[in-house]
Amino acid sequence: MNIVTNRRHFLKTTGSLAVSFSLFDMSLVGAQQAAPVLPGDLKTSPKLSSWLRIEAGGKVRLLVGKVELGQGILTAFTQLCADELDIEPARIVITSGDTFLVPDEGVTAGSQSLSYGGVAVRQASAEARAILLDLAAKKLGVEPEKLTIKDGTISAPDGKKATYWELVTGKELEVPASGLAKIKPTAERRYIGQNMPRLDIPAKATGGQIFIQDLRPEGMLHARMVHPPAYNAKLLGLDSAKIEKMRGVVKIVRDGSFVGVIAEREEQAIAAAEALRQSSQWELPATGPSSETVHDWLLAQKTKDLFIKDSPDKSGAVPANTVEATWRRPYHMHATIGPSTALGTLGADGVMTIQTHSQSVFETGAAIAQMLDMDVAKVRCQHVQGAGCYGHNGADDVAAEVALLARAIPGRPVRLQWSRNDEHKWEPYGSAMVIKTKATLDNKGDILDWTLDLWSTSHGTRPGKKAGNLLPAWMLEKPFELPTPINNGGPNYAADRNGIALYDFPGQKVTTHFIETFAARASSTRGLGAYANVFSIEGFIDELAARAKADPVEYRLRYLKDERARAVLTKAAEMFGWDKWTAEPGKGRGIAFARYKNISTYAAVAMEVAVDKASGKVRVLRVCCAADAGELVSPDGTKNQLEGGIIQSLSWTLKEAVRFDVRGVKSEDWTSYPILTFTEVPPITIELIDRPTAPFLGAGEATQGPTGAALANAVFNATNVRFREMPFTPARVKAGLSA
Repeated sequence: MNIVTNRRHFLKTTGSLAVSFSLFDMSLVGAQQAAPVLPGDLKTSPKLSSWLRIEAGGKVRLLVGKVELGQGILTAFTQLCADELDIEPARIVITSGDTFLVPDEGVTAGSQSLSYGGVAVRQASAEARAILLDLAAKKLGVEPEKLTIKDGTISAPDGKKATYWELVTGKELEVPASGLAKIKPTAERRYIGQNMPRLDIPAKATGGQIFIQDLRPEGMLHARMVHPPAYNAKLLGLDSAKIEKMRGVVKIVRDGSFVGVIAEREEQAIAAAEALRQSSQWELPATGPSSETVHDWLLAQKTKDLFIKDSPDKSGAVPANTVEATWRRPYHMHATIGPSTALGTLGADGVMTIQTHSQSVFETGAAIAQMLDMDVAKVRCQHVQGAGCYGHNGADDVAAEVALLARAIPGRPVRLQWSRNDEHKWEPYGSAMVIKTKATLDNKGDILDWTLDLWSTSHGTRPGKKAGNLLPAWMLEKPFELPTPINNGGPNYAADRNGIALYDFPGQKVTTHFIETFAARASSTRGLGAYANVFSIEGFIDELAARAKADPVEYRLRYLKDERARAVLTKAAEMFGWDKWTAEPGKGRGIAFARYKNISTYAAVAMEVAVDKASGKVRVLRVCCAADAGELVSPDGTKNQLEGGIIQSLSWTLKEAVRFDVRGVKSEDWTSYPILTFTEVPPITIELIDRPTAPFLGAGEATQGPTGAALANAVFNATNVRFREMPFTPARVKAGLSA
């Protein structure tokens, strides 16, 4: 039972509604004192009832705009709410990502769910708790600080009790947050910082109906798309007369080059779509870049240049040497295991309801409304978890496509699932990049001036309330144009995320050469530009350490002044046994560090690899990671995200690259786009540095860059050959070792 402290009446008056409003009367704190700044997403949705409802049956409904992507965020929100409201987690029912019901929290991305949504949930829960205490104090005739709370029951010293569910009778939470309610000190928390079983895992582990791919509402129809063979292909002809008469076909929908088929059964839709594909004639573009020439293409494009760091060396030291290197990243897929899926229903009330696994339900709904020429208030998106990914995959596009199809069959749910071929060929990829690094050194090998130039197309074409960012909108008879991409998403934007090295070099200059056109469709993959930028920075500093004949850890520490950064780097080295490691033929060790976006989680990764020089195959033997994510809500959940990032980054660095040419994307299945298999996943050890009084930092993308860089550094240590172009396929490694 927790003793209530720091809870006082700001105004004593009669009537529970008046008492609840009294907490937020700013005149009580003085006309000259500014109102406290509300944390995170509470700024834009300050009304408490937007976040919390005390419901019948002893339940509390938590309403959140952030959505579950497999990162465990709904479990973390539950822990925050349960602690601040003093209730058991089992009492909390969550509604997430329903645009008609929850606060608009924007996109669930950028490792910001806790730092924006979590702080809002925590503060809203603390505010609601203060209101409930005031109501109980009035009812029980006891000062608030003399009351105790246990699982929603408030008790007075004389034994009198009142529950939350008795106290809330009307609109007591229909008030704005004040920012005055104090969150609990660390010592009084029961759930925050503890490992709580994930709410979503039981259904996922037992085959429960939790993924959007599993939904089968009554009266549902099935749909499939007939996508063009290549980017910018135009539909010239379609012989659909016979296909319209195929068994089970309900309707073929064509609008310009947009073609979809709706049928009673899934296999009927698949068969009809294939028949349509065979009967279609397309005009293909004449020229364009390919995956083989894309890095030259990037360097040849017109760019918008931005200096994101320009701090010249003022030491006056005379350079003794200059070192330069070029690094290359290919296009990467999200490679979603479960193909993108959506359900759409046009109701009798004129509302288009879309079940979607989009990470941006509000913005996607607005973009779809624009595409359909509908009032945005008539488009409802409801988030359902998908067997998907972190980043902008095909979820938004399939939601837009199903809306176009469902409009043709009012009153019946239409389910559209992409094929594997659709998913691989039409999702937005992570952009290819070229990074050039240069350093001037003194005669001891110490860095004087550091220069980094990067070339990239956009990493951010999410719907953003604009129909032109939706795939089907380009294909319509009256198409929407793709908006001119921008390099948004500070502090280091998107393409140049983590382009500024966190090291304190005497001089540092970083230039972004941003390209507004595309070689292949691109948007946000996990980490955006941070993966390639950290790969380049940490590979280059490792290269400079080798030239200086310095230990890679010690060399980094020369320039790393941030104490939290130094702590994770030295911790990862200690976990690995860096000082005790003994070199063996064919084996190597590597280490790398970054702070994601230079404002989020600190992570250092050390690993050991074995390289078969005859075949060129690289095998990762073990990985150690130390991280500082600030305050931990769920330590195990944080470890899960860091682990997942390590595995995905290993897959990117060892295997993944999208192949394409003017005739279309050639990576259309798991053979032509292989990913890391279960047997190739190495043992991974994670240690967290918990800082209970520090802000949440967000860990979902923190290990993407350091992992790829540590792998490259370990391969260099094993072979004495520096590989600067990903992926490190056996063929590429073997060729490099033979050169």
